[in-house]
Amino acid sequence: MKAIQSKWFFLIFLSLIWGSSFILIKRGLVGLTPFQLGSLRMIFAAVFLLSVGFRSLKNIKQHQWKYIALTAMMGTFFPAYLFSIAQTQIDSSISAILNSLTPLGTLVLGALVFGLSFQRRQVFGVIIGLLGSALLILNGAVNHPGQNYWFATLAICGAICYAINVNLIKKYLSDLNPLSITVGNFTVLLIPAFIILCCSNFFEVAHLPNVKTSMLFVGVLAVFGTCVANVIYFKLIHISSPIFASSVTYMLPVVACVWGILDGESLTLVQALGAFIVLIGVYLSARK
Repeated sequence: MKAIQSKWFFLIFLSLIWGSSFILIKRGLVGLTPFQLGSLRMIFAAVFLLSVGFRSLKNIKQHQWKYIALTAMMGTFFPAYLFSIAQTQIDSSISAILNSLTPLGTLVLGALVFGLSFQRRQVFGVIIGLLGSALLILNGAVNHPGQNYWFATLAICGAICYAINVNLIKKYLSDLNPLSITVGNFTVLLIPAFIILCCSNFFEVAHLPNVKTSMLFVGVLAVFGTCVANVIYFKLIHISSPIFASSVTYMLPVVACVWGILDGESLTLVQALGAFIVLIGVYLSARK
């Protein structure tokens, strides 16, 4: 009973943190490029994690480092840039809704690559979720001609990366504590992120007021939306299942849409219908 209560507590708390990440990305992009934002997010997170959890690295066995590196790339490195680039053209609320495709990807990849069993109902859920996504993107392109909705595919690619990540962690790193995985991930990412930051002309504009303000939002995003959230997420994977853990994306669109509406974003009725269809598909695919 305690384990059941714990996993639901972690799920709700995680949805509030990650649901707020999309508006923080939007604020960060005011003064930063997508590559600057993604790199700073990883660097801030790495510095914070190494300062509080450096000793946890000793728990990682030598043969596990290849999976630490792989999950770092799939769970953080690629999505950090993909979602940042996507949100230069699409609203933060739409980005969050497309991120809810993660459980569908978790199921499909789990079945095809990782040997996860599935039911016919879950296949229907995948199809429904994809139809909802298509409706969401097509209607958004029609009603927001000033936005390039091809960039929505980058958010979908980010969701696929998350799906690969959750399956990798469950299969290869389930015996490693969440803090060790998180600190290990960002130790791997620190140097690549710094190299990309140096190549992004960041240090030439770092003194500008709008850049400094954006960096504050990225700092909050890094500590809470990345460090704290990743530890909670890995803990959730350990005490539940990959599909249950990825179902955190059920609630992300709700939190993100509230922030988006408060920030002046709009969601058409057809887009709201598309979002609802996506969530139905996600529910069917994740339900046991």
